[in-house]
Amino acid sequence: MGEVIQDNYRAVREKINETCKKVGRKPEEVTLIAVSKTKPLSDIEKLIDIDVIEFGENKPQELREKFDEVSTPVRFHQIGHLQTNKVKYIINKAVLIHSVDSIKLASVIEKEAEKRDIHVNVLIEVNYAGEDTKFGVSKEEVVPLIKEIAEKYRHIHIRGLMTIAPFVDDPEENRPIFKGMHELLLDIKSQNIDNVDMSILSMGMTNDYIVAVEEGATMVRVGTAIFGERQYKGE
Repeated sequence: MGEVIQDNYRAVREKINETCKKVGRKPEEVTLIAVSKTKPLSDIEKLIDIDVIEFGENKPQELREKFDEVSTPVRFHQIGHLQTNKVKYIINKAVLIHSVDSIKLASVIEKEAEKRDIHVNVLIEVNYAGEDTKFGVSKEEVVPLIKEIAEKYRHIHIRGLMTIAPFVDDPEENRPIFKGMHELLLDIKSQNIDNVDMSILSMGMTNDYIVAVEEGATMVRVGTAIFGERQYKGE
């Protein structure tokens, strides 16, 4: 099974590299995050064996446990929704929090970061498609939220944007969303807001990461295409 996971990872990475070349981007511009949520630590170790260091977790408790138990230090990303009462679990363990979507959450991150005298890199989660079932701020709320966080909280550094596009059978359906996210990122970048650098655009998952890369993603979050279908407790 370990070799299958390694081969899957290499295949996804190769597709990203080919896509970058096709659209005139450098492959190193795109970070592949292996989404290891619900997967055992042994799966992560198999990828560490081929020098993979970027992993994504949804649940803070799971990120904390794997961070503490992994054999070699790697870079864990908090990609799932983050409740304010769980911030303390991952504040000094996640290399990047992808899912900041409220001033309330930002204020708790600031408080916990200040307590530990650390700086925290975050992305603002945008619900670009306006889906009722998704977290994230609307397109219209992004800039006001960024400006408020950047002005108020000196321990938080906004590094870019993240979105979870709708699950669709045809990835082409998500192209306008990815294109719009890229335009939004460039627009915010052009405003030169202090403490905001807009260098990261986290978008694209197993079913649509190729289109996301074509439209400017700098991070893609791929789980199923690498690890296989997720196993949930009770299954």
